[in-house]
Amino acid sequence: MDPCRSVQRGACFSKNPDTEDMKQEAKNWDYCVKNVASKQDLIDYKANPRVSQFATPLFEFSGACSGCGETPYVKLISQLFGERQMVANATGCSSIYSGSIPSTPYTKNAKGQGPAWSNSLFEDFCEYGLGMAIANKKMRARIVALLNEACAQEGTPAEFKAAAEEWIAGKDNADASKAAAAKLAPAIEAGRNAGCPVCKQLSELSHYLVKRSQWIIGGDGASYDIGYGGLDHALASGEDINIFVIDTEVYSNTGGQSSKATPIGAIAQFAAGGKRITKKDLGLMQSTYGYVYVAQVAMGADNAQCLKAIREAEAYPGPSLVIAYAPCINHGLKAKGGMGKSQAEEAKAVECGYWHLWRFDPRLAEQGQNPFQLDSKAPNWDNFQAFLDGEVRYLSLKKVCPTDAQELFDAAKKAAQHRYATYVRMSKIDYSAE
Repeated sequence: MDPCRSVQRGACFSKNPDTEDMKQEAKNWDYCVKNVASKQDLIDYKANPRVSQFATPLFEFSGACSGCGETPYVKLISQLFGERQMVANATGCSSIYSGSIPSTPYTKNAKGQGPAWSNSLFEDFCEYGLGMAIANKKMRARIVALLNEACAQEGTPAEFKAAAEEWIAGKDNADASKAAAAKLAPAIEAGRNAGCPVCKQLSELSHYLVKRSQWIIGGDGASYDIGYGGLDHALASGEDINIFVIDTEVYSNTGGQSSKATPIGAIAQFAAGGKRITKKDLGLMQSTYGYVYVAQVAMGADNAQCLKAIREAEAYPGPSLVIAYAPCINHGLKAKGGMGKSQAEEAKAVECGYWHLWRFDPRLAEQGQNPFQLDSKAPNWDNFQAFLDGEVRYLSLKKVCPTDAQELFDAAKKAAQHRYATYVRMSKIDYSAE
């Protein structure tokens, strides 16, 4: 038997580490790990999709299904914000490949910085992440109080006061807090070494100086269904959190059950004859709050829009919700290459109108501009049926319920057209008179 063998979701992959070609690849790998350093500090790696991939991924070797539509998003977020990222992860596929004990794909950079990850349940993952954010906020409030106390003391060096004032002014801005922390941390240590009791307390809290990036990650089962009440509560709090919904349109990890994200006509567990109810528009619902940043993305369709939405969401000083389309092995992609074509499948979904790209930025409304921005081009509806036929979850409906199949497919297309028409109307609203 092959000494190195693994089985993953019904597919077998095997490699023999004793072959000459594998030994050479091992040497190449060791060389790169030991001798090739990250160059991301030399460029603005957040500028565009191409240069973003020069940033070191702090999420790697996940062990997810080959071609998984979820992991590219998680990897990208770790590249952009991983050095100061905190993650509250819902139970589901993302918690399995993110916390595959005793290992984890989350890692650290050369400076020892990396995401802090923890997992909670379907029903409370958003409250869990909200609690992380509030706790972090309280600890930083203690830093402000201690800095003010230190600055009020006689004999406090002017350099310390200047660094403290700079940090307090920029503490809620990631780049500003990082720059200020670089100046303040040495001043705090100098005060501690000189015997200052306030600086001793500040030193114990110094790892809170750089603004943290709070991410709450879950699938559609957790976000649309079981954990929706918590998601709504967390967004309504107004706190600076980022909820990332990986939408596979089905409960992926527990056997492919139907969720409120499952569209009309798709076959899933508990919808063996095809889903009969329209997909829930979670993003549109949450945009009605007016103060929540919301976006729908599909990396394979428009990676620039995806990168921009994630950056805008993280920079927004309040709650944000990003919903990402993610092809899943449960979809049964018929294209040659199967899940190896998941990015191409995302592009097809947007091109035919099955999925739409948009962003809702409340900051634009404050400037008299329309906060709703429709990023998708007008769909080619003629390709809608071909898209459905390209996935087993739809195509098999013709065998299971041949009399209802076309009627459900037509209903799915009509629902997608109605949703797109709603987005078009929203994109044309005039905010200048408000």
